[in-house]
Amino acid sequence: MDFGRLITAMVTPFDEQGNIDWSETSNMIEYLIEEQKTDSLVICGTTGESPTLREEEKLELFAFAVKQARGRAKIIAGTGSNSTEHSIHLTQEAEKLGVDGALLVVPYYNKPSQEGMYRHFEAIASSTSLPIMLYNVPSRTVASISAQTTIRLAAIPNIVATKECASLEQVTQIVSGAPEGFRVYSGDDSATLPALAVGAHGIVSVASHVIGASMKDMIESYLKGDVVKAAKLHQKLFPVFKGLFECPTPVPNPSALKYALNLLGHPVGGVRLPLADPDEAEAAFIRELVASI
Repeated sequence: MDFGRLITAMVTPFDEQGNIDWSETSNMIEYLIEEQKTDSLVICGTTGESPTLREEEKLELFAFAVKQARGRAKIIAGTGSNSTEHSIHLTQEAEKLGVDGALLVVPYYNKPSQEGMYRHFEAIASSTSLPIMLYNVPSRTVASISAQTTIRLAAIPNIVATKECASLEQVTQIVSGAPEGFRVYSGDDSATLPALAVGAHGIVSVASHVIGASMKDMIESYLKGDVVKAAKLHQKLFPVFKGLFECPTPVPNPSALKYALNLLGHPVGGVRLPLADPDEAEAAFIRELVASI
């Protein structure tokens, strides 16, 4: 399965009552594919507020995205959790709905050992024919899958990729040790170009909601050997990469992103509690950031 170079972890649009806004979900999928040039969409990932989406909402979103994308972008379903049994169930249900792959996060809160993580992902992989992308984001899960465990899992035929947020060092270790064809994606927008330089295949992005076309240009420039142009684009885009997460103070994803999208004319609504919308100072910073795009 080729998920492409630019993957967008899509927001879940909500209406004023906090329910899924299906009209804006349709618009967002079209916008990301046609205008921001994304190759694949992660549905119900971190940026999609997966912790506060009910299972029935996730299944509806998977089915809706498959129908709306019409093969123009791959649909990767966020089906991972800290329960192996539930992850298997949700992955199998997503497969029935026609998604192209599954994103499985490292189990959070219960802090499994490396062997526990291996068995968790192995069990899910054996329950489905879907291509699987692992997702290591230790800043959110506390537990971190090691490069060695990732390489071990890469030997399982349908575990085809990983989204790595730990470090460039870990990206390098996985790229150098995994079987040929196993693809490593950065999960940090600001590390897109450096990660490509050490062998990553692409990026699972948040910022691509607002600067995806430019990010695609940066990636393609690097792959064509125009490193100077790629570096200049990286430097230009870097304030957006950092600003969407840091603002004047760190803002949880996707609070700042949704505020930015609303400013840009995409009414995706706010975030569900326990996330909160940006405060006055953060909102002012985001307005300045958006004006610079």
